[in-house]
Amino acid sequence: MTNPSSDLSIEERVAALEAAVAKLQQQSSTPVENWVDQLSGSFKDDPEFDKVLRYGREFRRSDYPDDDQTMRNDSSHDC
Repeated sequence: MTNPSSDLSIEERVAALEAAVAKLQQQSSTPVENWVDQLSGSFKDDPEFDKVLRYGREFRRSDYPDDDQTMRNDSSHDC
C-alpha cells in the first residue's frame, strides 16, 4: 500500500498541513455555548425536579446503616 502523501513534495505537504491547521483554528474559534450553561436553572421551581432530588437523596442515604446518624443527618453531602 502506497502513501498518497509520498507523491507530494515537502512544500506541498507543508502547505496541506498549514491549510488543515488553519481550518481547525477557524473551527475552534467559533463560540459554542456550554451545555452546562444551557441546563443551569432550567429546572428552577419545578416540583417534579424537586421530587427527583429528594428521591436521589433518600436513595443515597439508604446505603448507610440506621445507626450511622452522622452521615444521614449531614446535609453537606446533599446535592
